[in-house]
Amino acid sequence: MTAGGVKISVQDLSVTYGRVRALKGLSIDVLDGEILTIIGPSNSGKTSFLRCLNRLIDLDAQAKVRGRIRLDEEDIRNGLSSEDLRKRVGMIFAMPIPLPLSIRDNITYGPRMSGQIDKAALERIVVESLRAAYLWDEVRDRLGQPAQKLSGGQQQRLCIARTLALNPEVILFDEPTSGLDPISTAKVEEAMIELRKAKTIILVTNNTKQAARVGSRTAFFLMGDMIELGPTADMFTVPRDRRTEDYIVGRFG
Repeated sequence: MTAGGVKISVQDLSVTYGRVRALKGLSIDVLDGEILTIIGPSNSGKTSFLRCLNRLIDLDAQAKVRGRIRLDEEDIRNGLSSEDLRKRVGMIFAMPIPLPLSIRDNITYGPRMSGQIDKAALERIVVESLRAAYLWDEVRDRLGQPAQKLSGGQQQRLCIARTLALNPEVILFDEPTSGLDPISTAKVEEAMIELRKAKTIILVTNNTKQAARVGSRTAFFLMGDMIELGPTADMFTVPRDRRTEDYIVGRFG
């Protein structure tokens, strides 16, 4: 799949936590089949933005959300239940949190909860999901072992595979390699680049080099505002805003 039409449309999105305004009237379109990377210093609203896209922010009683988000022209608040939305928009967090189950059962848990009981189908999901997460060759002979025995990088890729088992259309990555070594980071990035062929990906990262490596387009957030959005190559070579350049070269952040 190549980047094309609008997959997610965000219009005038504001998020407040009490008196703290995390996002200030953000409007952005996420294109079908792209990797949109989001960079910016801490407290710029990056994670709040991701949590709005799959309504995890609804679990925070202090958060107030205004604005409109559409997924394939469908309003995610008025047209979709949160459960159905999260099947279509999966999320990978900074710290891998495998279920206290076997590697195989981590993958099949979601499909089973969704009603899949055919053993052959479940086994296909296991193989396909682990392959897509670049983990199959490392665990194929120990699928019955506890997931907690995997290394940190392997656990993160297992979490990616677990998300893929539900076949989401969009995957949100919130600093997925912040705690990983360079080799594990490279494998996660490789998986993201390959997944772009069939998924839309939004990656929040504090690693500007990572954004430059994998992003189709990049957005720079600062204090709840989107300062700049454009092709990643342009952002890192000829940014339009001085604040973007200052962040990229490390003058602040």
